[in-house]
Amino acid sequence: MQPDLVGQLIDDGTLARLTDLAELDPALVVDDFSDPRAAAALAQTEVIISSWGCPPLDETVLSQAPALRAVVHAAGSVKHHITDACWRRGIHVTSAAWANALPVAEYTVAAVLLANKQLLKIRDDYRARRDQHDWQAAYATAGNYRRTVGIIGASRIGRRVLELLRPYDLELLLHDPYLETAEAHELGARPVALDTLCASSDVVTIHAPELPDTRHLMSEQRLGLMKDGATLINTSRGSLVDHDALLAELTTGRLNAVLDVTVPEVLPTDSPLYDLPNVLLTPHVAGSLGGELHRLAAAAADELDRYTTGRPFAHPVLPQDVHRLA
Repeated sequence: MQPDLVGQLIDDGTLARLTDLAELDPALVVDDFSDPRAAAALAQTEVIISSWGCPPLDETVLSQAPALRAVVHAAGSVKHHITDACWRRGIHVTSAAWANALPVAEYTVAAVLLANKQLLKIRDDYRARRDQHDWQAAYATAGNYRRTVGIIGASRIGRRVLELLRPYDLELLLHDPYLETAEAHELGARPVALDTLCASSDVVTIHAPELPDTRHLMSEQRLGLMKDGATLINTSRGSLVDHDALLAELTTGRLNAVLDVTVPEVLPTDSPLYDLPNVLLTPHVAGSLGGELHRLAAAAADELDRYTTGRPFAHPVLPQDVHRLA
């Protein structure tokens, strides 16, 4: 992993637990397997604990690690470092994607509730007026009662969003091409076609993976289907939205957006998205941030505990599922 990540990721309690569970050198943190320290360690390594910045575990690396049996990833996606060579070798892989999903879902639910309450607009209105006003009359359409929220993707995050929204008086719509109708109902949502979801929802929130088939999933046509005044939330990947089409809608003020991800990842300094009053823009921080990072390392320690006691991983990544994971 990135060497400077360790202090943010692993607190003292988890570090003590890891060193109790395995023969581990806390000072050996590498992001380049050609590092001589890594080469010496790989010859004896049975388990790699990885996180952001781990280089690919390709044939060359695996040839130096004859004893490697498992990779415990203290982060989300494993696509950047788990290669086909790992699957051919039969290496067991686990990820803390479930743990990273929790803060993303919490961010999303907060954004849904604030969007329906029209908080950004009310904030700016109050800031401009600085006086008494008939807020009930001005915002007669605001609020979360009986609003419709459309969730795109029954991913880990999408399912957690559904779970957290269930206690509210909302109608929940769900689109996921991999999901059976009965399972959608079990999640507390009504399964619908994507175009129907876009046209019917007061808030549309994206939780599908970044795949060739999902590029510009929210196209100009689908953005055009959204209601006037509706809000689009994207905490997935910027590529799932047609950026130019969304910018055109937002510039007119017809739609609102909460965007934690964009294309490019860091927008040019002159992008209108920084200043539009109907846009809440954040720098890809919906996932684990600050103290939330410690949950990822604790999850890795839990999986290492299972491994050392001969139990299967609680959160395995399976090769047949990789094609549809984030």
